[in-house]
Amino acid sequence: MTTMSAPTTPDVDPVVAQAQAYAEKLLMLSEASVDRHFDPFEDIDWDAPDFDPNCKPERWVLVTSADPIGRHPWYQALPLDRKIEIGKVRQANVAKVGLQFEAILIIGMMQHIFNLKNNDPEFRYCSHEMIEEHNHTLMFQEMVNRVADVPGMNPLVRQLRHLAAPAGALFPNFFFMAVLAGEEPIDHIQKDILRSGDDIHPIMRGVMAIHVAEEARHISFAHEFLKKNVPAQPTFNKAVLSIAMPIIMFVLGRAIATPPKSFFKQFDMPADVRKELFYGSKESKRTFADYYVDVRALAEEIGLMNPVARKVWQLLGIDGPSSRYRSEPKRSAKHAA
Repeated sequence: MTTMSAPTTPDVDPVVAQAQAYAEKLLMLSEASVDRHFDPFEDIDWDAPDFDPNCKPERWVLVTSADPIGRHPWYQALPLDRKIEIGKVRQANVAKVGLQFEAILIIGMMQHIFNLKNNDPEFRYCSHEMIEEHNHTLMFQEMVNRVADVPGMNPLVRQLRHLAAPAGALFPNFFFMAVLAGEEPIDHIQKDILRSGDDIHPIMRGVMAIHVAEEARHISFAHEFLKKNVPAQPTFNKAVLSIAMPIIMFVLGRAIATPPKSFFKQFDMPADVRKELFYGSKESKRTFADYYVDVRALAEEIGLMNPVARKVWQLLGIDGPSSRYRSEPKRSAKHAA
């Protein structure tokens, strides 16, 4: 009597399986961009009376729960009209920085997709993302136009835009690390403000709500891109990337999160207050390091948190726990193992 053996399933090439899984994730993100997207001139009622920047101006006072300037004694001691003025300029400048960063991202991403092969799923997703980023630049500029005349990034930092095209074309792993270096701080800051429960101005609330909703997809793609591409790199390349990652986060993160020198000069902020607010105190250093809790988890996952790299994270003061999952609330992340 012969026994029938169970049919065997052919072995699946792991490289093919990974490519298929990656394509499926990008299709999901692309379809989400189609199903749930925003138009800054349809979804924000700019001309509504409540959107007038001078309507209930006390709503521009910086929130204590999410802005280091807002909770500093120097700011707290100022008269209300000065707090409002600083709040307007501060929030408008954050929007202008966001606009400039989005423009740099678009430059690099356009170079990235230029030589992609036909049927590459990255082409469709990246095109959707650039459309959304263009809408964000329109949205941020409209807010700036209505609230305050601000410069955005410091003049020296603006020159980084010249690196976007070659990085996007030739060094995509570095480029998408740089994308996270800018997107993660902005996303964390805006989420903290929206979660604060404070009565913030509706212009700011409307802009941030749209940006946070769509930025979740953009951050997801950068994570997925690095998960797919970094582990396959040769050992030497991975070593270089592991050291470059914390440096990129530190340099670009500071450029994104720190107001320009003109801001401090305009409001006569004392040098000691400025130093304490931005990276001089333990609280400010911890706040900055917390921006990258998800990036540290990503570095662990893709093999870039080796002993040397870990030391670089520590030397730059941006080390700390890694999140157990992306966008884990800070109250939990602090206790993560």
